[in-house]
Amino acid sequence: MACTSCSTSDGGAPKGCKNNGTCGTDSCNKLTVFDWLSNMSLPNGEEPFDCVEVRFKNGRKEFYRNTEKLTLSIGDIIATEASPGHDVGIVTLTGELVRIQMKKKGANHKSADVPKIYRKASQKDIDIWSAARDREEPMKVRARELAIAQRLEMKISDIEFQGDGSKATFYYTANDRIDFRQLIKDFAREFSTRIEMKQVGFRQEASRLGGIGSCGRELCCSTWLTDFRSVNTAAARYQQLSLNPQKLAGQCGKLKCCLNYELDTYMDALRDFPDFDTKLVTEKGDAVCQKQDIFKGLMWFAYTNNFSNWQVLNIEQVREIITQNKQNIKVSSLEDFAVEVPATVEKDFNNAMGQESLTRFDQPKKKKRPNKKRKTVAGGPTNSDNKIVAQKQGGPSADKQRQSRPPSQKPKIARDKNPDNRIIRPNKNEPTK
Repeated sequence: MACTSCSTSDGGAPKGCKNNGTCGTDSCNKLTVFDWLSNMSLPNGEEPFDCVEVRFKNGRKEFYRNTEKLTLSIGDIIATEASPGHDVGIVTLTGELVRIQMKKKGANHKSADVPKIYRKASQKDIDIWSAARDREEPMKVRARELAIAQRLEMKISDIEFQGDGSKATFYYTANDRIDFRQLIKDFAREFSTRIEMKQVGFRQEASRLGGIGSCGRELCCSTWLTDFRSVNTAAARYQQLSLNPQKLAGQCGKLKCCLNYELDTYMDALRDFPDFDTKLVTEKGDAVCQKQDIFKGLMWFAYTNNFSNWQVLNIEQVREIITQNKQNIKVSSLEDFAVEVPATVEKDFNNAMGQESLTRFDQPKKKKRPNKKRKTVAGGPTNSDNKIVAQKQGGPSADKQRQSRPPSQKPKIARDKNPDNRIIRPNKNEPTK
């Protein structure tokens, strides 16, 4: 970040102002207006504009009148008028740009209803303000528990304390009207402060809280978008997007605002296209449009009796066929007008860094040797390893039994080696020599 309170320290670790993008010097705030007139001096005898823009929690901004003629600059913490008591905010814009912002947002700077600035905040005001801000998060958790206990279908999204700590504003979202009279009594008894409930829309909630969208960037409504225009499914149809609510909805649960960004470009391109519902009459049968490529000027048609066979036509050829149909002339078939579309080449990206395995840092696993089941054979025959196996499962091995026997009782087996060094065992049916 560009502000001094978020910059790194001498050791390289971030200082961490813990304001999450709303720092004191106001150079990385949400919806910040760049003061490009800050280096320009006023003409002789011209008084500076007497209104300033003040920011509060989560990007909430208000305009206040500087009746005391204080020398204010961007980043100053001031005490402003509130009902009741006073509030504490940070100056975000001064000078002639405030006049333009007030005109843009429909605020009359000559009106007597514009609240005024009391003074620059003292250290005592800042301490009370910081202590009140620290109470907001645990209060929000407890407030949600009380709302769930009363089975109210509402979501308390945020709590904002007034600068002097005398009032807490609860922001909530709900689909229907909520009777929270008993809830306010419980809040006042639990938190011992003045309670104000304010309902906001789902888009306003996402704007206040912020977040990361599916594009990987910060939400537009919390960074630069100041107005919420209506978005409907027609914007997705014009752009030929699949009407999948999970893909078209943003974090607020409504349709994404970015669906309107490129809508004008698609609308201008569609002016040159024939109507999508137009039928082409041929001797082979009627054909209807199945797909459009707006930027390449192509249309895909299929016969009503064979939807599996699609033909690609230019919009000029489609207009020509429509003109002939209006003159009661049928073309032979769409194949005579079909255009060959070059096949799209699949992009093959080379891995310049080399193939890396996800388990390259894991310790190699030891291979377990398979347990060979040993068979028990009477008389003590040998296995493939020429070892005497146990006669019974769980019993003593044949080696131990052979060692325990006296020499006279050990069985004698005649073994003669052939030239191939193979062991020849005597046949039981042959007489012994």
